[in-house]
Amino acid sequence: MYTSFFGLSEKPFAITPDPRYLYLSERHAEALAHLLYGINEAGGFIQLTGEVGTGKTTVVRTLLSRLPRHADVAVIMNPRITPAEFLLTICEELGVSIAAADRESVKQMVDALNRRLLDAHAEGRRVIVIVDEAQNLSADVLEQVRLLTNLETATQKLLQIILIGQPELRDLLDRTELRQLAQRITGRYHLNPLDAAETKGYVRHRLRVAGVTGDIFTAGALSEIHRLSSGIPRVINVCCDRALLGAYTQELRKITAPLVRRAAGEVYGRRFAPAWLGWVVGGVAIAALAIMIAGGWQLWLRDVRSTRVAVSAMPAAATPADTAVPGAPTAPSVTPLSAAPPSAAPVAPQTPPLNSLLEANGANSGDVQAYRRLLALWGTTMSDDKNPCGQASKAGLACFDQRGSWAELRMLNRPAILTLTDDQGNKHRVLLTALNDRFATLVIGDHSEQVPLDDVSRSWFGDFTVVWKPKTRRPRQLSVGMSGEEVRWLRRSLNALHGAPADPAAGDLFDQDLAVAVENFQREHRLNVDGIAGIQTQMVLETALADPDSPSLLQAAARGG
Repeated sequence: MYTSFFGLSEKPFAITPDPRYLYLSERHAEALAHLLYGINEAGGFIQLTGEVGTGKTTVVRTLLSRLPRHADVAVIMNPRITPAEFLLTICEELGVSIAAADRESVKQMVDALNRRLLDAHAEGRRVIVIVDEAQNLSADVLEQVRLLTNLETATQKLLQIILIGQPELRDLLDRTELRQLAQRITGRYHLNPLDAAETKGYVRHRLRVAGVTGDIFTAGALSEIHRLSSGIPRVINVCCDRALLGAYTQELRKITAPLVRRAAGEVYGRRFAPAWLGWVVGGVAIAALAIMIAGGWQLWLRDVRSTRVAVSAMPAAATPADTAVPGAPTAPSVTPLSAAPPSAAPVAPQTPPLNSLLEANGANSGDVQAYRRLLALWGTTMSDDKNPCGQASKAGLACFDQRGSWAELRMLNRPAILTLTDDQGNKHRVLLTALNDRFATLVIGDHSEQVPLDDVSRSWFGDFTVVWKPKTRRPRQLSVGMSGEEVRWLRRSLNALHGAPADPAAGDLFDQDLAVAVENFQREHRLNVDGIAGIQTQMVLETALADPDSPSLLQAAARGG
């Protein structure tokens, strides 16, 4: 994957929360401060809202790691439950034992919970209930939540409740029937998305944690990430991850604004134009409007002047009939403007050739068609449309799905099925049959087309499938200590590659000497050097020793020019 290509220790933009990647922007820090303040003050409700993906869960996880030692917490992650289930979850989180016969009794559970709260109060401890995705709470559960705040002493509430949810939570609590609960909310905070500066800091922070010392994203790329993600951290992560993958497939060390737009198009399923294009279109429209107004003004002035001249030249008593002089030559007729030959219509910009081909052959660029064409190159005919790889296995072939780059395809040197995405976000499976430094030969529909690599790269994010012919019955990863016919084939193949004669007595144990030979082969072919003969290493080895007539990419490219 792209991690080693960019010198990363791991993927920096995973969407799963990881405390090591915590980036507290000013607004996230402020939200956290509100929650901590509410916990340490009088009980009641605290409300935290924010759009999907703005980092509410990150704030909660940070809050849990920074709670004071005298606090006990119950966290409810799934609020789509009944009032009885809600109470039972709180009791279980706080270690309150409830007999099986009492688990359906709201009164029994509230009484048990009240005793637990009184004991905690006597010990000087605070009890907090955190409800995530609170916008999904039903009216019955919300009423039960309100009643829990009635558990109190003469001077203090015994329970602090934090409601965390999407903006719909604010609308929910604004209902008339819930006004009693809304009046008990002592703190409200809405978490907004990151601004442009915070977005840039967020991206650079996550890259630094993953081991990058320089800048991978250009300044323009960072600006586009903010514009297209609207500053929402989760969307930033997805767009950045796709951009890194796109750069890796094209073997680019820097990620630019156009690459970010293509990555966002892959995420959203639609095409994005540069930000400046809107300004240009707006400016052109304003300029055109100004020209039209100025032209109309000039025409109006000319008509007014013409009318004045005609009136001044006409005799005072003249009538329309008198103006016609018998025998006078007829004035030449004037062709109306509407009868003038039409000017040439503006030529619409041509659709990019690859995108046009994909859209025109959408009905014939599916998985089944692609597999039929690929297996045909190996002399295998599919009997039906079900389980193409299973049918390939019966013919002694094996499928290999991967996400990689052009360099990896060249290394494997086998025809491949690429997953391409057109400008409308539709996915197509097309067969790559040849490859050189400038062009890829693709079978799209029933036609074979040579397409510039740059055009293909704009629609390809690295997903591909190749078919190869294993030399053993069950190809598997091979490492030190293993034995069997696969190890014997590996040893003989590496020897044959260096011209060594076949050794009938070649051992079937994967020893340290064989591991060194595997490492040398991996180093020569720019594979990951680990001394383990994985499927990819075996594929490259099989290709290096394959029959010249077997299907390949680079030989076909050389023949096709």
